[in-house]
Amino acid sequence: MTSTLYQQIQQFYDASSTLWEEVWGEHMHHGYYGPEGNLKKERRQAQIDLIEEFLAWGMESPEGQSLAEKSKFSQILDIGCGIGGSTLYLAEKFQAQATGITLSPVQANRAIERAQAAQLSQNVNFRVANALEMPFEDDSFDLVWSLESGEHMPNKIQFLQECYRVLKPGGLFLMATWCHRPVWPTAPELTDDERKHLAEIYRVYALPYVISLPEYEAIAIKTGFDSIQTADWSKAVAPFWNIVIDSAFNLKSILGLLSSGWTTIEAALSLGLMSQGYERGLIKFGLLRGLKPME
Repeated sequence: MTSTLYQQIQQFYDASSTLWEEVWGEHMHHGYYGPEGNLKKERRQAQIDLIEEFLAWGMESPEGQSLAEKSKFSQILDIGCGIGGSTLYLAEKFQAQATGITLSPVQANRAIERAQAAQLSQNVNFRVANALEMPFEDDSFDLVWSLESGEHMPNKIQFLQECYRVLKPGGLFLMATWCHRPVWPTAPELTDDERKHLAEIYRVYALPYVISLPEYEAIAIKTGFDSIQTADWSKAVAPFWNIVIDSAFNLKSILGLLSSGWTTIEAALSLGLMSQGYERGLIKFGLLRGLKPME
C-alpha cells in the first residue's frame, strides 16, 4: 500500500470516525433492508441485520448444510474493523478470540475503549496494521471477515492472498465489498461517464479503485479458495445511503461536520454519489465466500 494512500485512508478515518459514532453509532457499514431493499427498518438494526444475514449466507454450504457445525470460530480476524463494531459483535456471538485491524490509530484506540466498556477486553485485540502485509502467522484464524474494506485495497490480488495465508485450513473467508458493475465479456465496458462517476467516489472516500464481483471470484479461484460463492446484494443495501443522507443534516450532524475538517464535510456532501451509483446500476455490493482447503 503506497504511503500516500495509506495516509489518505488513515486521515479520512481519523477525522470522521468520532462524528460517525456520535451521530450514527458503532457500525460503519451498510444496512440490510430485505432481498429487494423494501423493508422499513431503524438504521442501526439494519446494520446488525446485515451482519447476521451475511453470516447466515456465508455459513451455508452448497449442499444446504450449515458450516457452523464444522466451524468453531475460536479465532476471528476482522479486517478494516473501524471502531470495533463487527469485531465485538462476532467475539460475543461466537464466544471467540477476535482481532481487529485498521489503518487508523484513532479507530484502534476507540475500539479498545469500547471493548473495555463492554467487558470484552480479554476476548479482543485491536491494532494498527496494513491488510496487505498482515503481522500474523500463517494459518492463524478460523474466520477472516472483511466487511467493506476491500475497496480500500490498492492490490486486490495481494489482499486475497494475505487473507488466504492467515486463514487456517478449513477456515472461512467472508468478504463484502463495494464493486462496479460487471463488464466484458458479459456486459459493455464502463463508459467515460461511469468512469468519471467512480473517480469522484474514489477521490472523496480515499479509494484506489474498485473491481467487479466476477473479477473478485476469478482472483479467489486463482488464490486457491474452495467452495467459492458470490452474491450481489445491491438491492438489499441501496436504501442505506438515502437514509444516511436524511439523517446527516440535522443540527447535531451539521455541528459535528463543521468541527471535523474538510475531508469529512466533503464526504458528507458527496453521499449522493453512492446513492446515484446504485440507482444507475454502476455501484454493486458484492459478497464472496471461500474456504481454505484442508491440507
